[in-house]
Amino acid sequence: MAKLLKLLGIGLELTIAILLVRPAWCLPPPEDVPEEVLRTEIIIEARSPLDGKPLSAAEYAQLQDAIAQRSTKPGLDPKIRELIFLLQLSDLFRTILPF
Repeated sequence: MAKLLKLLGIGLELTIAILLVRPAWCLPPPEDVPEEVLRTEIIIEARSPLDGKPLSAAEYAQLQDAIAQRSTKPGLDPKIRELIFLLQLSDLFRTILPF
């Protein structure tokens, strides 16, 4: 009985020591910027979706408007279109026929 009480006491002491010594294990480092602050920052620089060059916010807005006003969609090579169709067809067959 004394041995059981001694083990229980040691376990209790270890638990209390762990809780008291390191109460802030999960806190981020103080120099880390909180996510809430990062979400409220205004983005003033962007990259072109066409060629990846850096753009200002105004240039990016103009480019987005020009892309949206484009009446024709960029064409795709018929061979690539056929290849995509065949890949989609083979994926369909794999779901139906598991072997």
